[in-house]
Amino acid sequence: MSGVNGIGIGAPGYVYSALSSGSKVQTAAQGASEMAILQEQQRQIGGYNAGTENMKAATNALNIADGATAEITENLQRMRELAVKASNGTLSSEDREYIQGEIDGLKQGIAEIAERTNYNGVPLLDNEEGKVFRLASDANGTERSFETVNATLDALGISDFDVTGDFDLKAIDNAMSMINKGRAQLGAQTNAFEAAIGYNDVVTYNTTAAQSRTGDTEYGDYIQRLQKQRTLEDVQLAMQKKRQEDEERSKISLFQ
Repeated sequence: MSGVNGIGIGAPGYVYSALSSGSKVQTAAQGASEMAILQEQQRQIGGYNAGTENMKAATNALNIADGATAEITENLQRMRELAVKASNGTLSSEDREYIQGEIDGLKQGIAEIAERTNYNGVPLLDNEEGKVFRLASDANGTERSFETVNATLDALGISDFDVTGDFDLKAIDNAMSMINKGRAQLGAQTNAFEAAIGYNDVVTYNTTAAQSRTGDTEYGDYIQRLQKQRTLEDVQLAMQKKRQEDEERSKISLFQ
């Protein structure tokens, strides 16, 4: 009988709460150690998700920089073609001035790309030498970094390139080499971030699964608890009714 009397009239609120919320541990009283584990797991999940978002932003910036340097490469290739054409000794000074006019336009295009390429307003190609972008990549705040390319005319060494006088094709070749190396670095950094994002996704998935095993309501078990609770309540109500009937009969018998 003690088991029946200890139940009470209403089903425990935590059973209904666990069924409605899907979480069997909502307060420390329902499981202090489980609550601590769940909170730590949630911290890790949140941290890894934030780190993933940081790295996705980094890959976006790197992709933008790569697209911009691809355009610069096209300008440099055209400049080299024009410079080779200007190397023809049969051209007049006026012909070379026409060629230089197109080269100046290409240089202006490179300068504008370097100046305007940005991510969230942060310049990517028009920056000081050796500038490093840093970010936290996981729940532990592990630092990762990336670099872009300084693609200004001065950095590429072609701000004064002029085919109307003496010039050296190596200036264009060196600029193209700098851009090509920079693009290779951009690609390598993008691949590294994508691999790290994949790792974060795996950790987040596994941690979420572990959190689910620790904290999610086992519906079959809780439905059984609820059914047992209701059965015991029915028994208790029947017993209370019987006691009341017995008491009534006892009172009647006293007056007979």
